[in-house]
Amino acid sequence: MSLPESVGNRIRELRKAKGWTQEQLAEAAGLHYSYIGGVERGDRNISLETLEKIILALKVPPFELFQFDETTDRKQIINELMLLINSRETTELEILTTITKNIVGLIELQQKKN
Repeated sequence: MSLPESVGNRIRELRKAKGWTQEQLAEAAGLHYSYIGGVERGDRNISLETLEKIILALKVPPFELFQFDETTDRKQIINELMLLINSRETTELEILTTITKNIVGLIELQQKKN
């Protein structure tokens, strides 16, 4: 699979994780919906400026578009988590990080017991 196809597939996954149509993503990015379709199919060789518009519209860190190596289920779960926390304030993120560390610690403790 080519890089434009891989990035296009990833954009589609991120868009669907938000529950958006191509039209909704296009509107948020200031692009035409048919252009988004071409990007998602890997038919378009998009510029960095256009890629930035899509990243900003999706509200994801740029590296998210290049996360190809994980299983689809795992990617979807990570995307959902990213979408949940992406718009949170720093203080909220600190609280979520502390809670997550505590939960992971409990899971690891339980695994050691088994």
